[in-house]
Amino acid sequence: MRVDRVDSLCRRDLSRFLDAVEGTDDVLVTCTQEAPVFRELAEGRRSVAPLRFVNIRELAGWGEQGERAGPKISALVAMAAAATQDAVPTVSYRSAGRVLIVGDAGAALDWAERLSGTLSVSVLVTGRAWAPLPASREFPVASGDEVEIEGWLGAFQARWKQRNPIDLEACVRCGACQAACPEGAIGEGLQVDLERCKSHRQCVSACGEIGAIDFSRLDTTRGGSYDLILDLRREPAFRAHELPQGYLHPGSDPAEQMQAALKLSTLVGEFEKPRYFRYEARICAHGRNGKTGCTACIDVCSTGAITSQGDTIRVEPFLCMGCGGCTAVCPSGAISYAFPSASSLGARIRTGLAAFRAEGGRDPHLVFHDDGAGRVLLESLARARPGDAARGPAARRPVAPGLPADLIPVPVHHPGSVGLDLALGAVAWGAASVTVLFTPDTDEGYFEALTRQFETGRVLLAALGLQGPRLRALRTDDRLALHAAFRATAGLPAVDVPASFALPDEKRRAIEFAVQHLVERARAGKREVPRETPLPAGAAFGTLQVSQDSCTLCLACVGACPESALQDGGELPQLRFIERNCVQCGLCATTCPEQAITLESRYLFDEEARSARVLNEAQPFHCVSCGKAFGTRQMIENMTARLTTHSMFGGEKALRRLQMCADCRVADMFSTNDEATIFDFTGPGGRG
Repeated sequence: MRVDRVDSLCRRDLSRFLDAVEGTDDVLVTCTQEAPVFRELAEGRRSVAPLRFVNIRELAGWGEQGERAGPKISALVAMAAAATQDAVPTVSYRSAGRVLIVGDAGAALDWAERLSGTLSVSVLVTGRAWAPLPASREFPVASGDEVEIEGWLGAFQARWKQRNPIDLEACVRCGACQAACPEGAIGEGLQVDLERCKSHRQCVSACGEIGAIDFSRLDTTRGGSYDLILDLRREPAFRAHELPQGYLHPGSDPAEQMQAALKLSTLVGEFEKPRYFRYEARICAHGRNGKTGCTACIDVCSTGAITSQGDTIRVEPFLCMGCGGCTAVCPSGAISYAFPSASSLGARIRTGLAAFRAEGGRDPHLVFHDDGAGRVLLESLARARPGDAARGPAARRPVAPGLPADLIPVPVHHPGSVGLDLALGAVAWGAASVTVLFTPDTDEGYFEALTRQFETGRVLLAALGLQGPRLRALRTDDRLALHAAFRATAGLPAVDVPASFALPDEKRRAIEFAVQHLVERARAGKREVPRETPLPAGAAFGTLQVSQDSCTLCLACVGACPESALQDGGELPQLRFIERNCVQCGLCATTCPEQAITLESRYLFDEEARSARVLNEAQPFHCVSCGKAFGTRQMIENMTARLTTHSMFGGEKALRRLQMCADCRVADMFSTNDEATIFDFTGPGGRG
């Protein structure tokens, strides 16, 4: 890698940057202060060189420990240089600027008049407060309530109920109805005040052939298709924390409304975003045979993009915002993050930790953050507070605590995408602790979900002798509280020998690799490794307990298991179990007709977790006619006992047939004079 050291890249050394972007090699700028200027210059030169930035000033050089930040700077540069974007499919939006403005008449009509010159505007007036309609029909105006909106940028569908007798879309605004109404119940907004109306219906006569007024209208449903929605009502149409792209909800605040109106003009045209996820239905534990198991991804999604589709889920890529929370909580890895993949991000982290150690650094700590509020909060730790002054006339940096010299920030698209696989992998690669930073503008559900995930991780680490706050999720926008939290991890030692494995994209195998390395290091350090450790309720690892008195070995649970954790015994009447595959989804327990299965959260460090063990087995039952084994003794005995009093199985012969294999049962029916139903599978004329 070629390294150019300059003092004033954005000033007198700017020509060095311009020379670099003329080529095709990657260009990494270790300062973000003038990043927009550098991007603009590169675009002006039509540069094809990949351009990346990393902030080593606020994140490393500034702060109380800046003099010791050399290893961290090496790690930051190495990670930025290693950052590559996986090739992922994209999702395309197309917006022609058809905007529906929803809200009270005053604000909605006012914004419609302002925007109608640049956008294709329609207005849906809600509520009872009416303002005069524009003198000329510059844009469609409708009225209604029970408003329902669904969709996304370029593909919104709006529906509402038109309760008022005057249909504003048909009304020509002649004012004849107003003049005819004896109660003055029709205002300047051309809507009927039904509380004042005395049902004279003179307005209907005045409207005449136009037919815009109908007090007995049965079909009140109205709707339309729109590219954009400007919703001025108090409550949004969507309950999700993250609103769909193209839906703007500024509420009643005039300043927020102005910002939303300005943004509308930027949402016209064609847009693309990554398809952030991959989904493999084969191993999804959401459901089987109409039974519901895991709903973790549906519960955590803040956009409403994930819905149940019977036994599987459906992710609407147009609604997905790429938070990755679904991938962090998915127990099987059926849904995985693609922007970037776990293996790509893992490779970057492993490279950074190696660079940190190569420069003499010890016991590094990682903090994952987004590139918005999280990055700003971290950088603020190194900036001066109001009233601070530099120490001495020659000082060039503010006096502020800054980030610890052993704390390495790792930017991600969204902190919710960081899962237990990546966190444990980082600990195995030599990180003393992993912190994931959430700010209050992120949905609290992501923070709570990751807190539960990390609780499982801390139990695993503690069982291997790695106690302390090594895995943490923080949700704050207070930089002093954040600084105190970072200091709380000081002194935690990292694993003595870092792992070298590459993180696989298969989630459970990634966790297994990390735990196995930590087990090896614990044993190498003469620390006792338990055979197993109990885990918090709801953890995605564990075993099953089967009541042998109740289990009939019907093996319905085997067919319900999406992870092949439960298996049959082949030629033997057995129920086998591979613990490493079990995600504790509960589908087996829900499916079991005998309610013989219970779940138990734990992690088995022993090699036994990898091999199949028998949970239940039974003696085979042999046909009373030919002697062939065809089921279990317990199943046949239970069936015989239950059907003894059934009218269709009265008599010794009928019950005896239950103890025959299928072939002997059919033969016995034809060899006796008993009445039997014969199914004719021949077609017309007796031909099959």
